[in-house]
Amino acid sequence: MSPPFRPRRLTLAQQHVNLRASPITRGDGGIAGSALTWRFQASPSPISRTYDLRLTYRVNGVPATFVDQPDLTSLANGARIPHLYSEQPARLCLYLPSAYEWRSSMLLGRTIVPWAILWLWFFEDWLATGEWRGGGVHVSPDIEAEIMANSPGLSEVLHSGKEAA
Repeated sequence: MSPPFRPRRLTLAQQHVNLRASPITRGDGGIAGSALTWRFQASPSPISRTYDLRLTYRVNGVPATFVDQPDLTSLANGARIPHLYSEQPARLCLYLPSAYEWRSSMLLGRTIVPWAILWLWFFEDWLATGEWRGGGVHVSPDIEAEIMANSPGLSEVLHSGKEAA
């Protein structure tokens, strides 16, 4: 009996080529050492503001997506913004790492980037209504730490995804 099929991890070069080729990720970036950084602009709707985003991804890590401009905290008038891993810089919570919703065999330009644009849509809706209608689960750092403690090897993968230079 053959082992189950496991999709191969995409290389940083494969991710970079895909980001360069995609019309929704038009931007600039590159690979330095074991990290990919990609900067691009996005607007979640034709009447929305334009956001400057930065995507970082390290070998054996998880993607991290930041909004560099405008300052989301200022837009929120100091209110606590839902579904962020950090406010300064604003790191978007796009998926639950411990649930393996994103895997290294997935293209960043077909997953993380559209998820970030959708997050911005729900952020703008939240600014207007005060209600987060984007769904999803955002667990506290304590609960995520407990999940990681019960998932051998996951902690190293998650922590290696911290911001690239």
